Amino acid sequence: MTLLLSVFAAVISTAVWYKNAPDDKMKVGVLCWMFWGASIMWFVDAVFEYIELGSEFFKPSPADMLNDAYLGLSVIALALVIWVVVLLIKDPKGSVRAALFKNKK
Repeated sequence: MTLLLSVFAAVISTAVWYKNAPDDKMKVGVLCWMFWGASIMWFVDAVFEYIELGSEFFKPSPADMLNDAYLGLSVIALALVIWVVVLLIKDPKGSVRAALFKNKK
């Protein structure tokens, strides 16, 4: 489930990045790299788990699937938080800078 969720997030973020490819003001490329990195990590994890469990890998219990779904969603949420922090630091539209200097005048 973690692999599936991270791959979906990676594909969606890549499509959004590609739509705005020449002009990446919102730093969606950073989000793509994080999601694709997580997808590779979960794929390697799935391969090693399959080697360890064999055919039982394809018969997870509902509790395991729910835990994996929570883990996948938390990874997506963490990547989105990191992306927002990158946006706030880079401030591509100058919004944060404008808000800070507006209050000082």
